[in-house]
Amino acid sequence: MAEETQSKWEGKSTTELKSARPDQIWPFLEDFCSLHNWMPSLDTCYRVEGVEGQPGLIRYCASTVPSPENPDQTAVNWVKEKLLTIDPINHRFSYEVLENNIGFNSYVATIKLLPMDGGGGCLIEWSFGCDPIQGWRLEDLASYIDSSLQFMGKKMEDAVQNTA
Repeated sequence: MAEETQSKWEGKSTTELKSARPDQIWPFLEDFCSLHNWMPSLDTCYRVEGVEGQPGLIRYCASTVPSPENPDQTAVNWVKEKLLTIDPINHRFSYEVLENNIGFNSYVATIKLLPMDGGGGCLIEWSFGCDPIQGWRLEDLASYIDSSLQFMGKKMEDAVQNTA
């Protein structure tokens, strides 16, 4: 679900993990610099500065994509993101984009885990707000976030099942 306004874009996506509890998924999300292990398009994600698990931590994430100018060549899309808050008890964190080469301005997101009724699974919720991105539609960003979250959720749930 996404809402387009002139000044800000906002949206939220969720994925349901039927066989993994929040306490089983949280260690994957809590490791702010391991996003490349879970997100399909990322080649790398690492700490630039700050302390792991503490607000202020800055990560660099990058992916190799076909060059917009020449499809026979590649380009690197990159972003630096800062951890704003982290709450291990309530299984949530928020972050903002500091720098990037893909058009994000004033992007802030919150990721949280919510227990499902009955205690057997959980939901991962990814909400975001940002200024409009030149060359994108809100629907494109919302679709990218949703497909990434669905992939991440499946991969994390598989990882929990493989360690059981």
